[in-house]
Amino acid sequence: MKTVAIAGTLDTKGQEFLFLKGLIEKLGFSTLTIHIGIFDPQFEPDVSNGQIAEAAGANIEEIAKQRDRGIATEVMAKGMETFLPELYRQGKFDGVISMGGSSGSSIVAPGMRGLPLGVPKVLVSTMASGDTARFIKSSDIIMIPSVVDVAGINSISNRIFSNAAAAIAGMINHKYKEDFEEKPLVAATMFGVTTPCINHAQKYLEERGYEVLVFHATGIGGKTMESLIDEGYFKGVLDITTTEWCDEIVGGIQTAGPNRSEAASRSGIPQVVSVGAMDMVNFASVESMPDEFSDRNLYKHNPTTTLMRTTVEETIKIGKKLGEKLNLAKDNIALFLPLGGVSSIDVPDGPFYGPDEDKALFNALKSTVNSTVEVVEMECNINDKAFAEAAARKLLEMMEQKNI
Repeated sequence: MKTVAIAGTLDTKGQEFLFLKGLIEKLGFSTLTIHIGIFDPQFEPDVSNGQIAEAAGANIEEIAKQRDRGIATEVMAKGMETFLPELYRQGKFDGVISMGGSSGSSIVAPGMRGLPLGVPKVLVSTMASGDTARFIKSSDIIMIPSVVDVAGINSISNRIFSNAAAAIAGMINHKYKEDFEEKPLVAATMFGVTTPCINHAQKYLEERGYEVLVFHATGIGGKTMESLIDEGYFKGVLDITTTEWCDEIVGGIQTAGPNRSEAASRSGIPQVVSVGAMDMVNFASVESMPDEFSDRNLYKHNPTTTLMRTTVEETIKIGKKLGEKLNLAKDNIALFLPLGGVSSIDVPDGPFYGPDEDKALFNALKSTVNSTVEVVEMECNINDKAFAEAAARKLLEMMEQKNI
């Protein structure tokens, strides 16, 4: 019999979790209840809150005495981050579900993120209709809006909880079967304005026996790729679109954080890097643009996305930062520079055509990278087939040299 782990604050929401437990058991599953609250549970769990606190090096009784919600949430989240994955490694459950508000979601999410990709994870949350990035990050947690607060069983929550129970049951019962041959994986980064490049490169590599997983360079895409590189999924990285550094340096909304462009070097796998879409910083609607950028060269990509052309000064900073990251690699790294433009709109007569800005970017990179980084300059736009295939061919050569 398959087992569903049910993690929640059984001290404040015992009635709701007992209801969920009954729903799941009626569907033919056994359950493993985990108490992540601070005080005594409303029914006896299989895993106590004391065990969770102990995993974080704390004592639950001392935490309860403090009556500090912030400290309690932090400790229990830390405990779940290590305890839940360990329970899974021991074969104690096949999928996990939880329900809660901001605190409950914050406690259980780190534990869910620590589980392997593909393990069913369902989180019914009051936070699901807002910014869920802080809960999901680069994992595959499925968040379901609770619509009403997780407080009592009523005509709405009854349906929501029932759907959530059915969802976790369906995912666990689903028999995943690979219908294609397993191939070595390559990670690639793409933006709308670098799509032709990746399409050409992907075809080139897949015709030679590799599977290319493409990540949309929108912040979370870069973070997810970095995380999966660290987990050992890939044999090589075609990091064509490094535009997330523009948002990190200038202040856009699609930054992947200060640790972008580190994982491949840390893992020691071959990487070919370029400067795709480094002509732009991303913002939301035109109306949302910061006042300081109101007089800049703006391009309305769609109703919810406004692009801002990077300046010479900004591209110098961006180039130096990327160069510093590339210097972390010990070997098997190449930097490809498209001298004819870094995106589909950085072309003659294009809205972001900027030979001076591009030149400043290229020079900053070349003056920053060390001799370990092979620099390849090509007189074409980044989306030209010749550029894409040359970058893919270089990556293939490095992977073959490492017998990948």
